[in-house]
Amino acid sequence: VQLQASGGGLVQAGDSLSLSCAASGRNFNNLPMAWFRQAPGKEREFVAASTWSAGTTVYVDSVRGRFTISRDLARNAVNLQMNDLKPEDTAVYYCAAAGTIVLNSRFDEVRTSGFYAYWGQGTQVTVSS
Repeated sequence: VQLQASGGGLVQAGDSLSLSCAASGRNFNNLPMAWFRQAPGKEREFVAASTWSAGTTVYVDSVRGRFTISRDLARNAVNLQMNDLKPEDTAVYYCAAAGTIVLNSRFDEVRTSGFYAYWGQGTQVTVSS
């Protein structure tokens, strides 16, 4: 299984970027996929997840209303549209895919890195002020 992330870059505050992560080797259309990020000197942070089987999306509070996660079933991919970017959004962004469905009773697990079995290589997003 491989996850290939793309779309990072250097932008100014207030600009938009779109990230994409295409999976190969396994069909993830009915499984959760997510985006995490890691800023220099900080731990990896959950950004957003899409639990396709339930049609639910979740976000960390700091990006809600600015970022949108979506799925491209034809490409077996997950996308992240990032609008109104801020300098604090600067990080390496990683896509992740789960190897199992998420139970409603344990839904918060989609926010944890340990839930995901597969990871992309990361793509740098830099937002200048």
